[in-house]
Amino acid sequence: MKTPLILISAGEPSGEMHAARLAAALRARTGAHIFGLGGPRMREAGVELLADSSQVAVVGISEVVRRLPSVWKVYRQLADEAARRKPDLAILVDFPDFNLRLARRLHQQGVRIVYFISPQVWAWRPERVQLIRRLVVRVLCIFPFEEEFYRRVGVPVNFVGHPLVDAVQPKMTREQFAERYHLDANEPIVALLPGSRAGEISHNLPGMLEACHQLEREREYQFVLAAAPGITEKHLLDHARYDVKLHIVEGATYDALAAADCAIVSSGTATVEAALLGAPMVVVYRVSATTAFIARRLVRTPFFSMVNLIAGRRVAPELIQEAFTPEAVAREAKRLLTSAEARETMRQDLAEVKTKLGAGGAIEKAAGIIAGML
Repeated sequence: MKTPLILISAGEPSGEMHAARLAAALRARTGAHIFGLGGPRMREAGVELLADSSQVAVVGISEVVRRLPSVWKVYRQLADEAARRKPDLAILVDFPDFNLRLARRLHQQGVRIVYFISPQVWAWRPERVQLIRRLVVRVLCIFPFEEEFYRRVGVPVNFVGHPLVDAVQPKMTREQFAERYHLDANEPIVALLPGSRAGEISHNLPGMLEACHQLEREREYQFVLAAAPGITEKHLLDHARYDVKLHIVEGATYDALAAADCAIVSSGTATVEAALLGAPMVVVYRVSATTAFIARRLVRTPFFSMVNLIAGRRVAPELIQEAFTPEAVAREAKRLLTSAEARETMRQDLAEVKTKLGAGGAIEKAAGIIAGML
């Protein structure tokens, strides 16, 4: 029996994490050989990497322009290898600006395409849904409201749930976390999650730290900076322009969120992780002026942060672009830190968000559907 051959493309850290788990599940079910674009976790899961996601992962439109030669090289490499190897199936994971272009070439080659973690066409550039309908044989979505959106326009779709429901689990209690990182479990803990990419950190961390500096003027807090995989302590400290005592933790993001009385979180996957852990949060985000100018004309959603989009209402304060000022962040964080009632109200709202993300088993559901297509 011929070994199934699958191409997989994941160009960002958050998607790469889920792609690695999906690849491992598919290899266990089908014995498939999987090759493509990804990062270290996919390599550990047995994926043959033709290119590393660090070559193409960027934040914002202006950064894309600077990285175009590298992005184009990876695109050609994947397209050429697909033409040579003729995979039975391609799995595209998030990263739509790159993956939808790759989908056009794969479709021309006769490769069937599954999209896992579908493009957020309901939020911006909705015309792309017609392209998806033409190129993709099935969409596997992770947010409940996406299924109806795709079904309404005639795209074969399954809601499998969010992979983070199974993955987001702390390994330590608050007391154990405090002891491990020399904190006082009886004093307030503020977790800082500035993002998973260098561009995000340079845009977001300085404002976060100035907000912490303002909070410290009134009383002493314990600030825990959770470093994303691949982000070095040196890179984080390069942006530490304020005299804020930081406890930098690596590989303990979920423990930091679970222990926190309040988290200041860069908008993105981290807000979903915080919601699953019931961490009261302030959502922030800033991009370059060029990206912001274009995004304002394209984004069509009432909220920016995923946690509010899932809830369908404002659950967590979101301070985006010009609204992201140190004074505003400090004010919202202080409200949560000084009011047990405010924290409990948000935790109840976040529990509702968690319920909407599914009961678990998203990766196995996705693997089952894809295995059935081979």
